Amino acid sequence: MSRITLVCLPLLAMLAGCASSEKTHSNKDASAGGVNENAVSEEAGSEDAVSEEERLTKYQRARHMLWQVSDSNSSVYLLGSVHFADPTFYPLDTAITNAFDRSDELAVELDMTDTAVFMEIARQSELRGKLPAGQSLSQVLPKDVKKQLDSICASWYLAPEVLYGFKPWSAAMTLSSVAIMRLGFDPNLGIDFHFLRSAQESKKKVVSLESAKDQIAVLVGEGLPDSLGVYYLKSTLSELQVMDSSITLMMGAWVKGEDSLFREAMYMEPEGSATDSLLDAQIEELVYIARNRSMADSVASFLTQDRKVFVVVGAAHLAGKGDNVLKLLRDKGLTVEQR
Repeated sequence: MSRITLVCLPLLAMLAGCASSEKTHSNKDASAGGVNENAVSEEAGSEDAVSEEERLTKYQRARHMLWQVSDSNSSVYLLGSVHFADPTFYPLDTAITNAFDRSDELAVELDMTDTAVFMEIARQSELRGKLPAGQSLSQVLPKDVKKQLDSICASWYLAPEVLYGFKPWSAAMTLSSVAIMRLGFDPNLGIDFHFLRSAQESKKKVVSLESAKDQIAVLVGEGLPDSLGVYYLKSTLSELQVMDSSITLMMGAWVKGEDSLFREAMYMEPEGSATDSLLDAQIEELVYIARNRSMADSVASFLTQDRKVFVVVGAAHLAGKGDNVLKLLRDKGLTVEQR
């Protein structure tokens, strides 16, 4: 379930208070397997000492999380994004930046540089992601789940009361996001924001593939029963055992363009964990499958209109099991080639 966090960019609005209170402790408590800020700084500093040839050897790789999708007479580029990154991801390979430069438009899940959109996401997340007045998450959760939540909050120096106002689904997403940031990954360095800033600089048109309503539905688990929210939170707390390894592996797979390894990291589960395939399928439908269909339709529409678009969506939409966006595009008879 931790994979959900990597595809929901607007959760940043909901994280503002939680992340800021936890930030001062994130470096010293991040696991040795993660990427902390000190390590990032050291690597960034050593970058200045390497030659141009060495730098190109490091960053020019044979494969990327980039695909070219074509019909009989036109093509668009499709890049799988990670919404959290660190300075070691940059500069991006020229295969990626050249594809962006050759495109006339940028399409993203949602243009979060649009202040009105961001504020609406923040407002609606606060409104619909919170429990009714007078209710507390501590009252909603089974005792064993509440105990786990309180324990992880204590180890992260995070007051559990910060989360007690959230519905279980929103609390789970917040925990996952904080776990990623504790490894030194920053949402402001995410691939989406990088290209949104680049589009502003180059004055490219930005197209949103989804609406604020679509994203909020995922943020708050709209339409799903409360019991599923509790299940998701319980699963998330369990998966924190392997989340450091999962996220680190996922980020490494992105850098190397290994979509199969990315998929493996997405579905990593703690040993002996108990899952419910029916409940997992409901979550997968809301977070991925329904949105994948819409994204694939948009890409196909760009081709029909002969538009030169550089499309950036969460890498999990491309690498996930079953009806991911790449599979759906191939099913439409389009040519999909990794670059």
